[in-house]
Amino acid sequence: MITQLQFSDIQKEELSKLIGTITTSPYKNYRLFKQSITQLIENGQVPSFFVQACEQVRQERKYQGINAHLLRNVPLDTVIPEFDQSDSVNDKYAKKMTFVGEALLEMFAQLTDSPLLAYRTRNNGDFFHDVYADKKYSNTQTQKTDGELYFHNDRTAHPVRADFLSLLGMRCSEENLIYTGYLDGKAILENLQAESQEWLRKPLFVTPYDEYSRNSNVKQIDSELHPILENTHTFRYYDTRTTYAPDAPTEAIKALVDLKVAITKAKKGRVSINKGDLFSFANQDSLHNREIIQVNDQHSAEKRWLLKTYSFRSPEAMGVYNDYFDANLPGFVVAE
Repeated sequence: MITQLQFSDIQKEELSKLIGTITTSPYKNYRLFKQSITQLIENGQVPSFFVQACEQVRQERKYQGINAHLLRNVPLDTVIPEFDQSDSVNDKYAKKMTFVGEALLEMFAQLTDSPLLAYRTRNNGDFFHDVYADKKYSNTQTQKTDGELYFHNDRTAHPVRADFLSLLGMRCSEENLIYTGYLDGKAILENLQAESQEWLRKPLFVTPYDEYSRNSNVKQIDSELHPILENTHTFRYYDTRTTYAPDAPTEAIKALVDLKVAITKAKKGRVSINKGDLFSFANQDSLHNREIIQVNDQHSAEKRWLLKTYSFRSPEAMGVYNDYFDANLPGFVVAE
């Protein structure tokens, strides 16, 4: 199930004026940027409609098991620059002079009580990432690819993984049929045999790091041995990448095959993230993909840009990983 919330143009303008007052760059001083958003919230300046929407998201996640929310017609920066596709991250630093999109994502994270996550070795330690095609990673399984992405969790191989992802449509052409698929973990279980579930709960599987991660940190080659299924319906899996350990028993191999069948059979959701859409969904209690149905405007497809954040389910969930974080900035992974 995906909950949809639609804001009016008047509401969007009201929120835009507020977060447009944030001038601190999150790429130069994330702490001060975060504090600026916190101050707006604590001073009661955030419009009630957005506070209520975020509270609905928080409540549905916590009490109803609804882990996917689509917020439409949210504020964006007035100027949406195009970036050099051979060095998009550094080009963004030079060209992006306002931070409305980032402020919106930070405010959404704080109001839903889901603190953000970043990695020292990924995108220079930024808390805000770009799903933006880089020519170097064409046809790979990374956030910098120009192609499709198979069903997966983000950062599958890493020991510290986000509970939620948020994707904000900064530049998306509705002429192109590009979708984000969403597959709830509960739907996978409905098609997964009980015996297979038991074997998938054993640390008999491994996931290689993707090309972008390997280039960011030469020590990141393969994950430790890990289970694929944890908790009730938490999955740690990247289709075509996650595999069984060399000495895994036959039952584990059969369970992996059964999982692939279950994924194929399971009922899936599909979202077209358009400009001004914020799609926030579970990273571990679901799987997601990118499906390219038809490209009618090649240039727009190449320049498609989603601003992305990783977040934890709650401050308590974040606290489990304290040993990985910078002592002065919880959520910032420095031990890898």
